[in-house]
Amino acid sequence: MCGIAGIVLREGVVDEADLQRMAAALTHRGPEDSGVHVAGRIGLAHTRLAIIDVAGGHQPLFDASGRHALVCNGEIYNYVELRRELEALGARPSTHSDSEVALHGYAHWGSDAFRRLRGMYALALHDREADALWLVRDRLGIKPLYLARLPDRILFASELKALLPLLPARRVHAGALAQYFQNQHASGAPTVVDWIERVPAGCALRIGPDLSVDTLRYWSPLEVRARHRLAFDDAVAEWETLFAQVMREHMRSDVPFGLFLSGGVDSAVLLGQLMRHRSEPVRTYSIGWTDARQRDELDEAQVIAARFGAEHRAIRMDAQAVFRRLPRMVWAADDLMRDYASLPTLALAEAAGRELKVVFSGEGGDEAFAGYGRYRPDWFERQYKALRHPGSGGFRVRPELDAAWTRSLFAPELQVALRQHRDPVVRAWRETPPGWSDLQRRQYADLQTNLQDDLLVKADRMLMSFGVEGRVPFVDHRVVEFGLSLPDGLKVSRRGGKLFLRRWAESFVPPDHLWRHKRGFHVPIGEWLRGSFLERLATLLPRSVAVRAWCRTDTVRALLARQQHRGDVSREVFSLLQFAIWHRLFIENGHRAPSAEEDPLEWIA
Repeated sequence: MCGIAGIVLREGVVDEADLQRMAAALTHRGPEDSGVHVAGRIGLAHTRLAIIDVAGGHQPLFDASGRHALVCNGEIYNYVELRRELEALGARPSTHSDSEVALHGYAHWGSDAFRRLRGMYALALHDREADALWLVRDRLGIKPLYLARLPDRILFASELKALLPLLPARRVHAGALAQYFQNQHASGAPTVVDWIERVPAGCALRIGPDLSVDTLRYWSPLEVRARHRLAFDDAVAEWETLFAQVMREHMRSDVPFGLFLSGGVDSAVLLGQLMRHRSEPVRTYSIGWTDARQRDELDEAQVIAARFGAEHRAIRMDAQAVFRRLPRMVWAADDLMRDYASLPTLALAEAAGRELKVVFSGEGGDEAFAGYGRYRPDWFERQYKALRHPGSGGFRVRPELDAAWTRSLFAPELQVALRQHRDPVVRAWRETPPGWSDLQRRQYADLQTNLQDDLLVKADRMLMSFGVEGRVPFVDHRVVEFGLSLPDGLKVSRRGGKLFLRRWAESFVPPDHLWRHKRGFHVPIGEWLRGSFLERLATLLPRSVAVRAWCRTDTVRALLARQQHRGDVSREVFSLLQFAIWHRLFIENGHRAPSAEEDPLEWIA
């Protein structure tokens, strides 16, 4: 796992010092090695966390002819098979790195090579003879990749923070900010920073000599066809073979790995499958709370760990320990998003990073196999919401923040953008084929928005901030294709969601664990956002540069008073708190990266 960055100039020669500045901002992603390469108007930078070919995988990578150069972040899981095929065609790799197959694959197959890669990756490939640079992102967007288009150059990097020093100015994008407040994250091309956009998942961008950008979409879940008559036993036979291959590929590593174990279905299934393919115990990590009324999942995780003989570690935290990680979490997340679970994920990454460099986690299982309650509304709920909020079949219609507050809280220039917060979901819904069911459309909308721009951001950034690689087998594109294609009746029933996965897993996971009511992983922010911390926040938050620029401070004070009195607007207050810290870190220039634990209120005003 690594960080990549680079510059493409319209004319001139790239300044190596600029590449070094970009690489320095990504050191946490690759603390073990770094390299830069300048070829006239194109420059590449790389920071390395060594997972495969620990000794010999230095990047940038080059082919023998010198025509092609590559930097890659991530893992290409089928590198063993691709290397064998390429060597038969005459390729002579110089390392045992998984990334090198992308270099030789392009040399032999051109852009068709991108369709052959299986894994999680973001790569930049310079074709010197064609005078072009390719930027390629994996099919589901597991690995991040951003670019900034400026008049004289294009910049790209694994994280926003590597691009910021080279921008002409730092400004907040109103549309993306509105999505953050109403959806808890922004989706689509624009990010919350003007000029910076996301490279779309499943796409390869070709940047030409004139800085033109051509887009090749090499994969899309929209190509999946529903199999309405597939029987459970036939689906199991297909799934057993498919998932065994996925797990074997994901377990390829030259360093030890562990697992984040919650009390849910997905991580229990992963633990069972990891133990199926190895003999020694898996190291597992779970987290819970010492001072909250809300129940955590430590007991359930302990039972499953014992069931499979895992080396289990339970971490317990109080409100102060959680809040003191907030500045680091906001810095690590990079792209502005509000997901309370990022805080415990950061703490788990910190603990695992002391012992391991690779950790598995269960993101994607709910999206692939329809586990969420929002995928199975009753007929009346669906019809009512669809009539009141047309465009997405009644799906994802409710904003995160209370409309009574948003009307008076935010400045006029943000109000128009706030009313358009549903656009990414509506757009995804309308892209789906006519033959798809309502359930499939809901899955697809989440794959294109919440999974890609929230859950996978959390999984990548929290772990990489402590130099840990996260592996997410349920987000393998073959798993997603399989899950999307299943008949609705194999995914949801009156018993709940994720029906196929639960029924299949009954042979190795205790059924009482599989069929418990889904609670999800909750962080008791509402319980904790009170007392002396809230009193200090009420003094400092209205003075924040970000809050004063985008909000009405009198309403901010009223909101904080409401939280102190009733405690029922914690989501609104926490959104503003996190935005204030993010703005200080990324827009107000030049601030150091927070350490693992700091007072969050010192990062506001």
